[in-house]
Amino acid sequence: MLTRTRNVFSAVSIASLLLPAIASAATLQDTLIFLSTFLNGVIGLFITLAIVVFFWGLIKYLWSIDNENAHEGLKIMFWGLIAIFVMVSIWGIIRLLQSTLKVTSTDPIIPKGITVSPGTTYQSY
Repeated sequence: MLTRTRNVFSAVSIASLLLPAIASAATLQDTLIFLSTFLNGVIGLFITLAIVVFFWGLIKYLWSIDNENAHEGLKIMFWGLIAIFVMVSIWGIIRLLQSTLKVTSTDPIIPKGITVSPGTTYQSY
């Protein structure tokens, strides 16, 4: 039952993402802008979640009575710090590559082989 529900949910999610493209209501550039905005929000959510996990481990460590709970709190804090470090490091590496390669525009990059709409000009957002 759970597998069937998951499959139906996945199919509906994919169909809802592809429906505007099928109906020609969204261009490739609109889809790339949407995905970029969505991924930026997800990245912020994950960083926030990692910070919450770190502070949850800190509170568990500070309020622990026995040694076992203190060790579990330290473990949660450690993995929270690792998650924050990895995400911020990847973010920094991407910014370093952008500045090194002189990528100043945040417009989506569309490969030259893909024709979006011939004769249509797009404005930067």
